[in-house]
Amino acid sequence: MDEMITPILHTGDAEAAVAWYARLGFAKQWEHRFETGFPLFVCISRGRMQIFLSEHRDDARPGTLLYLNVDDLDAVAAEFDVAVEQAPWGPEIQVTDPDGNRLRLGSTHR
Repeated sequence: MDEMITPILHTGDAEAAVAWYARLGFAKQWEHRFETGFPLFVCISRGRMQIFLSEHRDDARPGTLLYLNVDDLDAVAAEFDVAVEQAPWGPEIQVTDPDGNRLRLGSTHR
């Protein structure tokens, strides 16, 4: 069995969030609305990583923190113009999405 966990992040504008996450290498897989005008719920993925972005008010709290391990940490750092810092467990960066969710990205391949 290939088990995994999929975090749900709150967003005020799912389409804008999808565009921002594309800079991290995520691509939209699918979207869902119960009816026209209802909040949007979107699945994005990058390799085996998957995140749900939800405009639904009670699905998640803004300001959530996720830790992502990536193979291209230097490229992501350059895309966001942030310096790679050395943490005790390895190199990492932190970025914040337009909704205030924080993402720490690290790499064990450096």
